[in-house]
Amino acid sequence: MVLTFVRTGELSGACWSEFDLGAKQWRIPADRMKMKTPHIVPLSKQAVALLTQLEKVSGGRPLLFPSERGNGQSMSNNTILYALYRMGYHSRMTGHGFRGMASTILHEQGYAHDHIELQLAHTERNAVSAAYNHALYLAPHPIRNSSSQSRQPI
Repeated sequence: MVLTFVRTGELSGACWSEFDLGAKQWRIPADRMKMKTPHIVPLSKQAVALLTQLEKVSGGRPLLFPSERGNGQSMSNNTILYALYRMGYHSRMTGHGFRGMASTILHEQGYAHDHIELQLAHTERNAVSAAYNHALYLAPHPIRNSSSQSRQPI
């Protein structure tokens, strides 16, 4: 979650068929998204490395995070919350909290607000703008602050 900014349910229900590790992309279909629109998650090299390791131990199962009950379903959203508790983050962090943290840090670093909102899969609130703006912002874009450094896509 820290590397992708997706919602808890999007992560827990992730299927290997949604990933193209060579292209460094996770394509979440509309039926699994809160706003019912498909979502492309660019994957960092760290995310690809973790997914590559997970794939080795997944036993060829379709889900990245199957339920321990072996019923063909994914792990529960509470599994993430309880894992955070076991790591000492009880009452300090939730799965959804990573999204807020990502938004805050990326805004502080000067990334474009529209790009951050798109990566968080937030829908355009203005219906007219939403009807005309279909940009996906997958190419690198320069940071918008006084620094001369450019940032990679988020």
